[in-house]
Amino acid sequence: MSILLRDLRLPEEYTALAELLNTHGSEPTTAERLREDDSELYEVGHTYLDENGLLAGYDRTRKVAVTEQDKIVGYINSWRAPWTEPGYLNNILIVAEDYRRQGIGQLLLQHAAGWGEKMGADTLVTEIWDDSPESLHFAKRSGFAIERHAFQSVLTLDKVDLESAFDYELFDRLAQDGIRFITLAEEPDDEGEQKLYRLYEETLKDIPGYTGEVPVFDQWRKWYLMAEGYSPEQVLLAVHDGKHVGVSNVLYNPLTNGMYHEYTSVARAYRGRKIALGLKMKAILLAKERNAAYLRTDNDSLNEPILRINRRLGYEALRGSYRLIAKVTDVRG
Repeated sequence: MSILLRDLRLPEEYTALAELLNTHGSEPTTAERLREDDSELYEVGHTYLDENGLLAGYDRTRKVAVTEQDKIVGYINSWRAPWTEPGYLNNILIVAEDYRRQGIGQLLLQHAAGWGEKMGADTLVTEIWDDSPESLHFAKRSGFAIERHAFQSVLTLDKVDLESAFDYELFDRLAQDGIRFITLAEEPDDEGEQKLYRLYEETLKDIPGYTGEVPVFDQWRKWYLMAEGYSPEQVLLAVHDGKHVGVSNVLYNPLTNGMYHEYTSVARAYRGRKIALGLKMKAILLAKERNAAYLRTDNDSLNEPILRINRRLGYEALRGSYRLIAKVTDVRG
């Protein structure tokens, strides 16, 4: 079979791309969402070598693998954002199941590695599902190694027994300490977002497996706070003396009627007081109010405090993912 690597033809191929991505992702996307995301990205990248000789800046390359009939059967997206760890390139590589073991994955990977090599990147990063041994075999054979292991957990909301799982008195105890729970919608837009950004600045790097820099405010607002499914009413906050000391940003996906914990954190000085548990409980109550089907989350294997809270509240483990890294020189061979 003859396979050709070429650029995406947009906008006409957004639908085909969404279909391929939906064979891999944990939450479905749409052609409209892909088009919207592209409209918010830079048109021309800008990369450079920093003072340590490591790749910095932002850029991306996207290619599709097509058959002789011009059917899309593979996809590579290799990119870095301004806050990506110096020297690193992030990658999404997908090959349609019926077309695997035919060299398409290697063709796509070599494009990403070659592109990165020309720019001065030294490390490629990607993720695969932990229940796909053939993907892991391909990755290891191509020079990748497992760096971290993360887990998905899901709470099916029609099975939740709030009376047995919830400690409703927790909210009263926290209130006695001056900690109250509100949503971002209850605060002035700019002031509330600025206070929330300061909490992210403090806590992002505490997440096991987090790499790179904290995005500047405008980039954080676009890509972290206002991710797909965002609503200020779904950004749950723990507040003390006017300061944001905890957050759980919960996203809604109308395609599945599901909700997703995009980010949950507590300021360092306030940890150990069960504020994270309170935020998780508030998220469940919110999801029940919205008649959502489920709540889903992803957590690093080393984030035991959050994993323990999830188990207590009845979350069930799903498949996880491996974070893989490889030196560009090893991939190039």
